[in-house]
Amino acid sequence: MSTILILGGTTDAYALAERLTPEPGRRVITSLAGRTPNPRRPAGELRVGGFGGPQGLAAYLKAEQVDAVVDATHPFAATMGWNAAQACATAAIPLVRLDRPAWMPQPGDLWHPVADWPQAVTTLHRLGSRRVLLAVGRQDLAPFANQPDIHFLIRAVSPPDPMPPFPKAHLILDRGPFSLEAEHTLLAEHQIEAIICKNSGGAASAPKLAAARERQLPVIIRNRPPRPPHTPTTPTPDTATAWLVSRGL
Repeated sequence: MSTILILGGTTDAYALAERLTPEPGRRVITSLAGRTPNPRRPAGELRVGGFGGPQGLAAYLKAEQVDAVVDATHPFAATMGWNAAQACATAAIPLVRLDRPAWMPQPGDLWHPVADWPQAVTTLHRLGSRRVLLAVGRQDLAPFANQPDIHFLIRAVSPPDPMPPFPKAHLILDRGPFSLEAEHTLLAEHQIEAIICKNSGGAASAPKLAAARERQLPVIIRNRPPRPPHTPTTPTPDTATAWLVSRGL
C-alpha cells in the first residue's frame, strides 16, 4: 500500500485525485486549507486545515506513512510550497510541484505586469480606468478598497468575509470555466475599462484575457511569487501521475 498526499485546492488537484484513486493498493489523501466554505469533495480521503508549519507537516507525513507529496496548490499559495519543500526534506519524502504553466502575453495584449497589489493600485491610477473587473480572489480585495473614484466589478467563488469597504462595487459569485462569449458579455454589460487579475494560468479563466485582447482593454496582472527552486515541477495531472508511477507509487 502506497500513500500519496495531494496538497490541493485547484482543478488540477481534483483531477489528479480522480486519476490516482482507482488504482488498487494506493491511498490518496487530499489536504485543503479550509478557506473556501463547502468545498467540493475530492476522490479519495480528505483532510481540511493547516498543518502547523513545516514541522507540523513533517510530523503528519511520518504519522500517516506518506510515500510522496504532490504540491498542487494554487500558484499564489507560495507559503505552502516552501513549507512542503522543508517538510519533505526533513522527512526524506519525494515531492513534486504540479504547476500549470503561467499565461504568456499574446500579440495585441495590453498587459501591465506587477509584483504586488500596491503596485497594481498605482498602475490602475496611472491608467485612469474607472470601471474595473477585479478578479483576484476574495482574500486579496482589501488593497483595492477605499477608491471612491473607481467602480469595481468583483468576481469571486464565495463571498468575502468581511467585505472590504468599497465605495463603489458590485459582487458576482461565479466559478469558471468561463466562455469567451460570456466574458465579452460581462465586460460589455458592465462597461469594463480594465481588468486586474493574477497570473494563475489554466484554461478555466483564460477567456477573460482573450476578451480583453479583442476589446483592447488593459490587464493589470500580478506575477507569480517565487517557489522553492529545487522542487521538481510537472505541468499536468497526467504527468504528475507518470512521475508517481515512475517511482513505483
